[in-house]
Amino acid sequence: MNIIETHNLTRRFGRTEAVHELNLAVPAGSVFALLGPNGAGKTTTLKMLMNLLTPTAGSATVLGIEARNLGEREFAQIGYVSENQQLPLWMTVRQLLDYCRPFYPTWDQNLERTLLAQFALPTDRKLSALSRGMLMKAALLSVLAYRPKLLVLDEPFSGLDPLVRDEFIRGVLEVSAAGEWTVLVSSHDIEEVERLCDHVALLDCGRLRLSEPAEKLQGRFRRVEVTGAAADAAAAAGWLDWTRAGALTRFVETAYAGEATERAWREKFPGATVTAQPMALREIFIALARTERTETKGAAA
Repeated sequence: MNIIETHNLTRRFGRTEAVHELNLAVPAGSVFALLGPNGAGKTTTLKMLMNLLTPTAGSATVLGIEARNLGEREFAQIGYVSENQQLPLWMTVRQLLDYCRPFYPTWDQNLERTLLAQFALPTDRKLSALSRGMLMKAALLSVLAYRPKLLVLDEPFSGLDPLVRDEFIRGVLEVSAAGEWTVLVSSHDIEEVERLCDHVALLDCGRLRLSEPAEKLQGRFRRVEVTGAAADAAAAAGWLDWTRAGALTRFVETAYAGEATERAWREKFPGATVTAQPMALREIFIALARTERTETKGAAA
């Protein structure tokens, strides 16, 4: 079951196409990362999903409802935290929680108290007197406490120091561990998201480059070095980020399948030393982005 689905979802701003025919499925119960550089179309996508922007074309469903028809009942089951979120700064932390609590029948006061202690939030301090990190934690607490079915985080780590990031991530992980909800997090901060997600989608220039479970993605990518045999460009077909310096060849294998793939390397490079290393999500993203930029420049030339 998918808690979010999009079908050819498109958004244009004048002549600029921010999102192009996006087909995306977010499985229920997943921690789903929507990754991409600034300007990739991530925030525009989230705003269409949250009915804050109307698509130019295509459609999206959230919680089984067409996104354009999301109403009070659905929003009571959705938590949304954005880097640009506006909070009532004249309120104290306690007043914010007291204000929000009656709107949500599923509000969990035990969880509220746990997170208040974990985040070390001063309940008597006005939001206007809090640091950016504290504000983000207050915003997160105000949505985690009612245990939403869907938690949407738009660039939640931007501008946060390492300690606050860690506390933020632990708060999400501890609640999501119960398996009661789905988390959709949009970020260009791949190293932080890697700790959270079990499913990854990459957006670049408004286009979906891939979408698959993180374990599968990292399982099929390997950084490979071949020493003692030179490879020509023809041998590099199907590889990413291929480079050669004398007898040293480097490339990224995108379809690693264990012994069968390693045997194929040995046949292609007889007598050479071949080593392969798993790749972090950040390395995979960079390899894909670099290849995309190279192909785009080549097509434009």
